[in-house]
Amino acid sequence: MSGSRALGSTTGVEITFILVGLLTFAAAVLTVTVRNLVHAALWLVVALGGLAGCYLLLAAEFVAWVQVLIYVGAVAVLLLFGLMLTRAPIGRTTELDSGNRWAALVVGSATAGVLVTIVADAVRTTWFDPRDAVVNGTAKAVGSSLFRYWVLPFEVLSVLLLAALVGAIVLSRRDVSALGDEETGAEA
Repeated sequence: MSGSRALGSTTGVEITFILVGLLTFAAAVLTVTVRNLVHAALWLVVALGGLAGCYLLLAAEFVAWVQVLIYVGAVAVLLLFGLMLTRAPIGRTTELDSGNRWAALVVGSATAGVLVTIVADAVRTTWFDPRDAVVNGTAKAVGSSLFRYWVLPFEVLSVLLLAALVGAIVLSRRDVSALGDEETGAEA
């Protein structure tokens, strides 16, 4: 029995990957198009969860569970806390609409076109065997790569998230000097 496969034939894993990818894409589009910020945050959770599902289908279980724990869990909760702490308009609003929808559509379409071209070229020229990915998706391989090549970007991202949380807390606090003036009856 040969290990080769006929060109154009698809497996169940590939069909599932395409369906999860389409779900993830739809959730990502809804994340940036809905007008309710809380709904956008929830669609972001769906998009990040779909990405974790893609990692699972690519036999990178460790990366998938890190995606769920860090991004779906921590980042989405941080985003929701940021929305609540900054007293951002949570319901439907047009305050945040800058009116640059056509420019955003052009830039987004151009970016999507470049990304689809790159991915299509990679898929066309690269054969992926999920059995080979099991070795590359192990915790040992990911940890080795993370601590060898990705330490600085990982730490920069953690500092950025910490700054965002501190900024949300600072923006949500009332001015302490104005609060003291209100209690004494003095005018500011």
